[in-house]
Amino acid sequence: MANQNSGSDNLAKPKVRQKSTQRALASMLFAFEAFVVFFGLLGTFMLKGFDGPTVWAIGLSLSFLMIATPAILGKPGSYAWGWLLQLIVLMLSIVVAVINPTIGAVYIIVAVIFIGLWIWAMVAGAGIDAARKVYLETQELLKEEN
Repeated sequence: MANQNSGSDNLAKPKVRQKSTQRALASMLFAFEAFVVFFGLLGTFMLKGFDGPTVWAIGLSLSFLMIATPAILGKPGSYAWGWLLQLIVLMLSIVVAVINPTIGAVYIIVAVIFIGLWIWAMVAGAGIDAARKVYLETQELLKEEN
């Protein structure tokens, strides 16, 4: 008599790679912040007192680094690199504020908002990742008991 089993029990379930929520939140933040930095570059380029080619070089380099950073997030030192990028944005905002206080104040506010979002991404993401790990370990233990 033929086996009544459809064969699906014999197939091993594929391992699903656990993705880090911290990495996902930080990646989304950097993608959005790269656009904000680029538009800040355009605004700064139009201000008097700034060298055009220097503004473009710094702005485009920083935007590119923010777009490229999600590729390395999760590796050793990558979140420290993210902190460094946040501090660079804040420092550049302060430089703009020294030359043009009105626009610079807006840039500083935006930089502080992004630093706050970065802190939230690090704290909330790490918390969610830790909770997921505990949940999955508990599920494994329950499967072993049954």
